[in-house]
Amino acid sequence: MTEQQLAGYAPTPIAARMENHGNTMLKVAMATGQDLYARTGSMIAYEGFIQYEPNPPSVRHMAEHWVTGEGAPLMKCAGDGLLYLADYGAHVIVVNLANDAISVNGTNVLAFDAHLQWGVERVKGLAKFAGQGMWNVQISGTGWVALTSRGTPAVVDCGKGEDETYVDPDALVAWSPNLKVKGKRSFKAGALIGRGSGEAYQMAFSGQGIVVVQPSEDSTDRLRIRG
Repeated sequence: MTEQQLAGYAPTPIAARMENHGNTMLKVAMATGQDLYARTGSMIAYEGFIQYEPNPPSVRHMAEHWVTGEGAPLMKCAGDGLLYLADYGAHVIVVNLANDAISVNGTNVLAFDAHLQWGVERVKGLAKFAGQGMWNVQISGTGWVALTSRGTPAVVDCGKGEDETYVDPDALVAWSPNLKVKGKRSFKAGALIGRGSGEAYQMAFSGQGIVVVQPSEDSTDRLRIRG
């Protein structure tokens, strides 16, 4: 086996803080003072000197009610080098926020710049439909964010028409926080129109902004946060 035989899979020189390597891998240019939060267990390779701190105090304080089957969902990465992240073959979406914000399902967060503002927040308007309500991670500021999608995602522009956009909760990846959100439930027996919700329940979005949805979901792996 020679380097030439595998040349097509070699990473290209990185030109930004975060970039895709193919559809299912993220590469991050790490530098001193530019720390990163990444999904626990997502590191697949790195070059240089990079240190990892699972469940750092800042994460424990911010997400003390963040409950998953394997404990704290984030680790802190610091150092100099090139870091490669992935999440079991899920598609990777790179977003460069410019004094902007995004609301993301916790299981779809792969990595984000540590200097960004973030927090676990309850989605307003859904409590009466989803028991204690639904919680997402809102990230804001200027910096880089990487999300994952189970398959090639679709980005829906909710501002193009007057009608609301309806999404199955288990297919939802992220949305613009300025969108209005409410729940809708079909009371007709057997009207199970969603993919993984287990009931005829959708989230309705309206206003100016986008919604990102994925074609596949694993409802057993979805983030649960206690209210």
